[in-house]
Amino acid sequence: MFTEIAPKDSVASKTTTKTTMSGRQQPSIPKHVRDQVDRDIKGFNRQVIKDPACFYVSRYRGNYLYLDRHNYGPVSPIARLKYQGGLRNWDFAIYKYSKERFDPDEWFFPGVEHVDGTVEGAMKAGLEAYPLSDYNNTSMLGRFLSILTGRKR
Repeated sequence: MFTEIAPKDSVASKTTTKTTMSGRQQPSIPKHVRDQVDRDIKGFNRQVIKDPACFYVSRYRGNYLYLDRHNYGPVSPIARLKYQGGLRNWDFAIYKYSKERFDPDEWFFPGVEHVDGTVEGAMKAGLEAYPLSDYNNTSMLGRFLSILTGRKR
């Protein structure tokens, strides 16, 4: 269980902290940062993905932002970002389906060049690491897999 503790001289723009049961201080993401991140995610969905059936969503827990993506229905984890005190200074961890966990030490995946400490960079990396479903089998790989499996969509 967490107890919210704000510094005595805090103002809305400062980071609040949470104290864990073990007494450790854990920063949480300020509301104005969460609001800006949510606006950035909506803009990215509208301008980059451009598909109402596929879009990123945010989840917040402590000092972590989880980027999940709706992909023609199912919601999948993509990345976890750790808040480091600014909108351009997030620590990145990709979700590894092979281990079913986020891995901050994995730096060998398609799209890694987009990881630049920003939420937008993380979403771009996520699109390359985990491309949108080939719902209509329009890519070469999609057509090949549908032939191989004998499935038509």
